[in-house]
Order: sequence, then C-alpha cells, then structure tokens
Amino acid sequence: MSALRAKLDALIAQTSLEVSDKQRQQLVGYVELLHKWNKAYNLTSVRDPLEMLVKHILDSIVVSPHLRGERFIDVGTGPGLPGIPLAIMNPDKSFFLLDSLGKRIRFLKQVVHELGIHNVTPVQSRVEAFQPDENFDGVLSRAFASMTDMVEWCHHLPKTDHGVFLALKGQHPKDEIDQLPDWCSVTEIISLTVPELEGDRHLVILSRKE
Repeated sequence: MSALRAKLDALIAQTSLEVSDKQRQQLVGYVELLHKWNKAYNLTSVRDPLEMLVKHILDSIVVSPHLRGERFIDVGTGPGLPGIPLAIMNPDKSFFLLDSLGKRIRFLKQVVHELGIHNVTPVQSRVEAFQPDENFDGVLSRAFASMTDMVEWCHHLPKTDHGVFLALKGQHPKDEIDQLPDWCSVTEIISLTVPELEGDRHLVILSRKE
C-alpha cells in the first residue's frame, strides 16, 4: 500500500465518514495528479502530497454529510476544490466545477477522464457570466474572498425555492456575516473537524430570505 493511501486511511479513521475502497483510490489518484500537474501548472501552494490529503482532501470531504439535494456548482473551483473530492464522495449527485482559467479546466478534464469520474462537468467561465440551463440545490465556494462577493456574484445560481450557498471558511466569519446584503441570511453555521488540520473550519449555509 502506498504511503498516501495509508495516510488517507488513517485520516478517514478519525472521522465518521464512510468511504469505499474505490473512493479512496480515486481520492489518492486525484492527489497524485494534482502533485504531478502542480509542477508545471502551479495549481496549489501546497507542495507535499501528504499535506494535500489534510489541507485539500479531508478539508473538502468533511462537508459531504451536509450536502442536501442532487445538483451542485463549485464556483472558483481552482484545481477542483472542494468539487472533485465531494463528487467522488457523492457519485449520485452532479457537480459543475467553474473556473475562468483554462489551465485549471484542462487539469480538471484530465482528472475526470483518468479517474473515471462521471458526475463532474468542468466549465470555463467567469461566475457572473455563467447561465446554467437549470439552477442548483447548492452553490459551493472554498476560496472566494468574502461571502458578500460570493452571494452577489452567484445570486443567479441557486434554485429560487430551496437553493443555498455553502461557504467553506476558516474561523467564525462574524465580520463577513455582518456585511451580507439584506436579501440573504445565514441559516446555519457548522463547525467542522478536520483531522490534523491546525485552525478552525466552518461551513456557513446561506439562503435567500423568504
């Protein structure tokens, strides 16, 4: 067994997540591709694949139990975070991964092809210009500058009746919450536990006010 797989198994064992052997293989395969392409494409500042398991994989998949619905979009996905790990964890849900940079989309297409991931659609577009055929149950973001920017730029993406914004944040973002526009409200803030990750992690769920 590879060192990456052993490390991933040890990390997952510290959570209550159920992850099949195939999913674990795909998650390790994704880290290997990220590490390989990172040398030329500079996709992430994290250089060590073992560190990627904590900071990218576990940090993404801990959100999995909180996904409600079938159709999601990861805006500003970068190299596919949290979209690729969440798609691997939820093969019955569909994920659109949106980024404006061509090199990132090329990488994502390669990942989807090599790992046999059938529920991901990479899209090269600026988020405010993207007009989907159908709106989304959840709009995910891990790297947006602020939640205000996220909801303003992505306001056209969630389903009008029950769609939500899911913002992955570090420490409790009280200042950002105070600055949200009037039409948007926080429905839940979930404290996330990521094994071996220093610092706080929170998932902020936002929706349109009724």
